[in-house]
Amino acid sequence: MIVAGCDVGSLSAKAVILCDGRVSASHVMRARPHPRDSAREVMAAVTNKAGVSPDSFDYCVATGYGRNNVEYADAVESEIACHAKGAWTVVPEARMVIDIGGQDAKAVRFDENGEVVRYVYNDKCASGTGRFLEIMAEALDIRLEDMGEIASRSKDPVTLSNQCVVFAETEIISLVNEGRDIHDIVCGLHRAMAHRVASLARSIELAQEITMSGGVAKNCGMFAALEEALKIRLMPMEIDPQIVGALGAAVIALEKAGRKGGA
Repeated sequence: MIVAGCDVGSLSAKAVILCDGRVSASHVMRARPHPRDSAREVMAAVTNKAGVSPDSFDYCVATGYGRNNVEYADAVESEIACHAKGAWTVVPEARMVIDIGGQDAKAVRFDENGEVVRYVYNDKCASGTGRFLEIMAEALDIRLEDMGEIASRSKDPVTLSNQCVVFAETEIISLVNEGRDIHDIVCGLHRAMAHRVASLARSIELAQEITMSGGVAKNCGMFAALEEALKIRLMPMEIDPQIVGALGAAVIALEKAGRKGGA
């Protein structure tokens, strides 16, 4: 049985193909201006990697804000459901996943079957999202992927007084002009963002077994800052955390294909 999951987000598009329940291929790419182009390109790339064609799919589930633009999708599912199912698939012991996406942050509690119990998300402000880190990296003239390593060398992290992206950007420029160490500034940025996300997660009551998904989870500085803010050791993932939503969509596709086959 061949199933696929496609997660078309605001900053990136991800796709996963499962063959007989195992990951056959996955792909992550930068989102194109139009979500339909993102969906086409990421699906073309992942099917090429897996050596299959979309015609061979038994089922395909799409998720993400561009989910209605995936041509081969048999069904669409919310990001909430897909991240819960994907996190549960990778870390079965976990009961909560925190996902920091390009334009939102969400915390989802789920049961022993990966089904959503409670969730909360913030899509009204960029300060708790991946976009916040992107803007700050640009302002500091550093690479986004270097931020974690830079933060790890901090000896005296700054405390930011502004959460708003616009004001925070102005504040860090002032800190640079004052001669504050870049490592301390970046570490302070991570801590400020982590406290905002932790506050969001606490609003639905923390589970003791928490994992983290999304591209920001690959940032070791943010991972450490979130652990510190939550006062809980996060459960790491053995796969790329950026594909968790697409993986969850593929697992849901597998479940739907099984039900369809048994009907």
